[in-house]
Amino acid sequence: MDRTPRAFVLVAIGLFALALLLAGVGLPEYSHRLHPLGLRGAAGLPGAMLFNAGAFLLPGICLLLASHALRNALADAGWAARIGVALAQLSALAFAAQGALQMDASDLDADATRLHVLAWMLWWIAFVPAALLLAFGARRGRSFAIASLAAGVLVPVLAVLAPVGGWVGLAQRLAFALWFGWWWLAARALTCASTSGQGSSKTAGR
Repeated sequence: MDRTPRAFVLVAIGLFALALLLAGVGLPEYSHRLHPLGLRGAAGLPGAMLFNAGAFLLPGICLLLASHALRNALADAGWAARIGVALAQLSALAFAAQGALQMDASDLDADATRLHVLAWMLWWIAFVPAALLLAFGARRGRSFAIASLAAGVLVPVLAVLAPVGGWVGLAQRLAFALWFGWWWLAARALTCASTSGQGSSKTAGR
């Protein structure tokens, strides 16, 4: 059983969680309930670069590394699954890009802020068809299909539609948590099924 993808996903989740836990260091007025995650890494804030690396850049890179194994596991799948994995990789790349494209806290209409928001939009826009295509194309059982469908629907709802009033930050973080959870499930479902299939083929050949 190839545990490498799951290891990369766990590292990504751990880095993201650690960044959230330390977000208030040097900026006690920052609120996970009220503020978007990217605002903590805005240019000029204390520890902004470290936060962006831990919350966005490094987790996104880890998921990109994990996605290579997932792509190999679906090498014999149909076009829908292959396109789904490619879009999931694009989502991970866009997530990482949020760490490289810092917001401008002094001017929310600045080009830097717009680029960060563009990367955030690409993150969820790429993920929705990725999850839906893999739900139908990966052929990894009903549980994985239902979970992928749920993630594909709930991530944009939480990221775009739910953030109103005083719960903007919380809704966004729930969307990120669901996204990371999907990656963990995909790493388990796709690699385990691939390994099981290889074992079955060897047994049948004896």
